[in-house]
Parts: sequence; structure tokens; C-alpha cells
Amino acid sequence: MKGKIVIIAVVVTLSILYLSLMKMPKYEVQVSHLDKLQHGFAYFTLSICWLLSFFDKPSKKYLIVFLCILFGIIIEVLQSELTSYRTGDYLDVLANTTGVLIGLVVFNQIYKKNRYN
Repeated sequence: MKGKIVIIAVVVTLSILYLSLMKMPKYEVQVSHLDKLQHGFAYFTLSICWLLSFFDKPSKKYLIVFLCILFGIIIEVLQSELTSYRTGDYLDVLANTTGVLIGLVVFNQIYKKNRYN
């Protein structure tokens, strides 16, 4: 099972990388700050996948959280430096970080529940 979770975590990571650097189509209907919810959900998923990949090594969880946040920061820098059609945004970094931290809270609850059962 662990191997499958690691594969899922890698796929999620690569998907976020690809979606973050690709040119996005323009939509006529715009919902204010919807992209921040999308960022939060993506990075929540990213952190949960990696935390579950190392479920048996809870001492690694803060390193995983740090690396997920760092990944989000690096993506924002890459958007501004490598593309002409995307821009880095500190609010995206904040949304990414919030998603990762919510993922940590959820993981801690899962870990605590499974540890006592």
C-alpha cells in the first residue's frame, strides 16, 4: 500500500507543477479568488499524500510540511521567471501554505486516531 501512496504523491506533485506552469485558458465568468481555493485544495492534497506516504515515520512530518511549502514558493518564483503568461503571487503562496497546514492538522488527527486504536 505504501508504494501506491508514494506513486500517488509523485503524480500529485508533477500535476501541480505542470498545471502551475502551463498557459491557462481565459474564462468569461470570473469568480473572485476562486483560484486561492484551488491552490489551497491542491496543496492540501499534496501535503496529505506525502504525509501518508511517510505515515510510519511521524518524525518526518515537519520536514514534509516544510518541503511542501517550499515547493509552493518555488513554483511561484518559476511562474514569474520562466513564463511570460503566469505571474508569481504572494497570495498564492499564502493559499498554498494554508492548504499544507490544514493537511498537517488533518494528518495529525488521522495519526492520533490510528495510534490509539
